[in-house]
Amino acid sequence: MIIDCIADLHGHLPKLQGGDLLIVAGDLTARDTLPEYSKFMQWLWEQKYKKKIFIAGNHDNKLEAYLKEGDPFANSECEYLKHSGTKFRDLNIWGSPWTSRFEGINPHCCAFTGKNDAEIAPHFDSIPTDIDILITHSPPFTIRDKTTCGKQVGSVALMAHHISRLRPKLWVFGHIHEDYGQDGPYQWSGTQYVNASHVNERYQPVNKPIRIILEETPESQGAESGKD
Repeated sequence: MIIDCIADLHGHLPKLQGGDLLIVAGDLTARDTLPEYSKFMQWLWEQKYKKKIFIAGNHDNKLEAYLKEGDPFANSECEYLKHSGTKFRDLNIWGSPWTSRFEGINPHCCAFTGKNDAEIAPHFDSIPTDIDILITHSPPFTIRDKTTCGKQVGSVALMAHHISRLRPKLWVFGHIHEDYGQDGPYQWSGTQYVNASHVNERYQPVNKPIRIILEETPESQGAESGKD
């Protein structure tokens, strides 16, 4: 299965290669305006994937308002996850936008944030244990979460759940632009980690989408061929 991962678009809408599944892990627009969300959805609609999933980030204040007005492009191929789950072929997928505020955060960019990690921790209690792909805007603590100052700012609460009970095959996030890249899978977790930030710390769109090839089970391949 071909999975392309991207996050932190901040208004940049690149042409993608196409594949099976597209994951967009939050911070979609440059100025958080409704016309920009419409433009993003048009872009998402045009991408050549069998399934397209996106979540919000801390910059996406008006995303809820846009979707409440009715999304003219939404269908079974495009799905917004707001701390909720879906399924693609035989994969269980969960998406959550929650992040913690940090010193110096722009007060206008605090969508789906808590004052600290402890405040958002209860949201993560409801993530099911049978998740194959986890999409969060925040990275887990110590995984691709290092700022230019060398400080690791990922979610301790997410990492605690990861250590104790969550073992996704793939974990896609963004938020920390300067730690773009992928790690793993590690022996202790079996998880492939992807920080898919499209922009760098200067909001320049220099990072390519990260492509993951996920092995499918014979059952899922059979189900897909049956649809054709």
